[in-house]
Parts: sequence; C-alpha cells; structure tokens
Amino acid sequence: MSIRKPAAFLAIAVILAACGGGASTAPGASATAGAPASQAAAACKVGVAWATFQEQRYGLRDEPGIKAALAAGGAEYMSGGDGQNKAEVQASQIATLIAAKINVLVLNAVDPVAVLPSLKAALDAGIPVIAYDRELESSKVLFLTHDNVLVGHLIADAVTKAQPTGNYAIIKGDKTQTNPIFLRQGMEEVLAPLVASGAIKIPAGAEQFTDGWKAENAQAEMEQILTANNNNIQGVLSENDNMATGAVAALTAQGLAGKVKIGGQDGDTFALNRVALGTQVVSVWKNATELGDAAGKAALELCKNPDVSKVTGATATKTTGGLASFSLLLKPIAITKDNLQVVLDAKWITVADLCKGVTAGSVKGC
Repeated sequence: MSIRKPAAFLAIAVILAACGGGASTAPGASATAGAPASQAAAACKVGVAWATFQEQRYGLRDEPGIKAALAAGGAEYMSGGDGQNKAEVQASQIATLIAAKINVLVLNAVDPVAVLPSLKAALDAGIPVIAYDRELESSKVLFLTHDNVLVGHLIADAVTKAQPTGNYAIIKGDKTQTNPIFLRQGMEEVLAPLVASGAIKIPAGAEQFTDGWKAENAQAEMEQILTANNNNIQGVLSENDNMATGAVAALTAQGLAGKVKIGGQDGDTFALNRVALGTQVVSVWKNATELGDAAGKAALELCKNPDVSKVTGATATKTTGGLASFSLLLKPIAITKDNLQVVLDAKWITVADLCKGVTAGSVKGC
C-alpha cells in the first residue's frame, strides 16, 4: 500500500527535514518485533497528544479505539488532553507526556511545522512516534491514517455523479496541514476531465482553505461564494463533515439545502443524518475506532521494538517533502443513501440518530 502524493510540495516539506534524528531505542523496550498485543512489554506507557476534540470523531471514536487496544495489551494510556487546535497548548501537552516517561507517543498534530521541536524532543528522548491521522515531515515516525487521496476521490465521485454539471465550490481544510492537499488531489482525479470538458466550472474565489477546519469559518466562506455567484452554485466538495455543516447552514439560509449537492467525510452522526435526509450526498466513512485500534496495536509493537519499519502492515513510502518513511493506511468507505445499512450494521450510529426527521421508508435503513 502506498500514499499517492500531490505533484507540488508544501512549504513545510523542506523545513527541519532533519528533525527525525534521535535515539533509536525506546525506554525499557525489548528487541522482539511484531509480538502479539497480549505479549506487550510490562512497562508500556503510551501518551497521546490530541490536536482537538472539535471534530466529533476524536473523542467519540478514535480515543476509545486506542484505549481498548492498549488495555487489551496490558499497556497504560495517558492523554495529553485537548490541544484546542493551538500549537502552544500541544507543545505543553507533549512536554508533559515526555516528562511522564512515556514509551510511545501518538501525535495528532495541530500544526506540522510548529510541532517539529516537540517531535524532536520526543525522538531525542528515545520515544518512537506515530503520526496519527496527520502527516509529519520526518523519516523517523510511522504515519498512520486512512488513504486521504482516496477519500477525496470518493467525495468528488459521489457528488459529481449526483450533479455532473454546473458551478462547484471546494471547501478545503486548514492550509497549514497536508491532509487538505491529499484530499484535493483525490478530488482532482475526478474533477480534471469534467473541468476540461467544461461540464463543471470552479468560479474564481470558490475554492477556499478553512482555518481550523471550523464550521463557522466554512459557513462564512460559503456565504461569500454564494453572494459572489448570485447563488449560482450546483455542487460543493467539503473536505470534512464539520465544515459541511457550516456550508449546509449557508445553503439553508438561501433555500438551497438539498438542491445544491454536497459531500464530506468522517461519518459524523449529523452528516449521516443529512445523507438520510437528502441534504448531503455522501459522507466518506473512515472508521475512526478502527484507526484508533490500529494505533494502539502499533504502539504495543513499538514498546517492544521502537523500529517503526517493523510495525505490522507498515509500508515504505515518502513524505510530502520526499523523505523516505513508513506508513500504514486504512481504506475508507463512501456512505450514500444507498448503503446506510453499512454504518448501522457496524453499530457506528443508531437508527434513531440516523433517521431523525427522515420520512419512514424513504431510504433503506429508515
């Protein structure tokens, strides 16, 4: 499995590329690689530095997944708390975790550049690091996420099938991170031939990065796009469900909810309900509990052998900046009105939450 990379490198790709230097042995680690979780080293304390709990998934899905995997392996979970999407808060988080003598750091970065000194401090202390859900520009960490290029492709594929012509807006995530680039690359795989043929147009100013991935910022952007185009927008590609919430609010205010086709990702409860209601075409489901479980299991392995290349499923890849690295990618699933049963069967969402306000029998699962 490999990460498909964008053609252009981000500016962060060349900053402190050497930050991955550091000791190669974790405190108390043994030399045994790939051991079952149940045989985890007796002293295995895993610290997690969360960027935010703003997105529903992190506290509700990812964290329980990590906790359960670590508990099953006899390891200790230590949370740095909510990073509040602030680099300085996360720096304090990581310093506290290092001082607590953690054996592995799972790092969900707020800012991939600002966090580099903290990353270096962890690596220098001999602590192996998992870059969780957000890439870090280092050859020494394991990048663990879903295939975000595929996520972007699936969003664009579903929305363009529902709305194959017209003016499109693209609401992207925070410009300081690489995930928006991966997602946009996947979207481009679908959009390029449609734009080239003239079937779809992206008006000037209709593609925007969104500070902090915040719904309120996305709503303001969508309002500006609608105003600039006299509401002549037929499709919206949002890079996550939280921002789609803001975009849908702007569309609703103009009587356009359900008329303008919109897609997002994360499988958030409110977004899946919109899919059932028909006000969102797709939410690409990245089973965040499964991702957390994978991180917990990888951390257990790293407690026994700090070599990230030896983690089960790790594949040699390159970072956005071209550094040789290792990644572990999980596969996402596009959830539309036609396969809502998938998330119900997985007990990801209840029928009551999925079908709130939905006319009985209008979609499968409701």
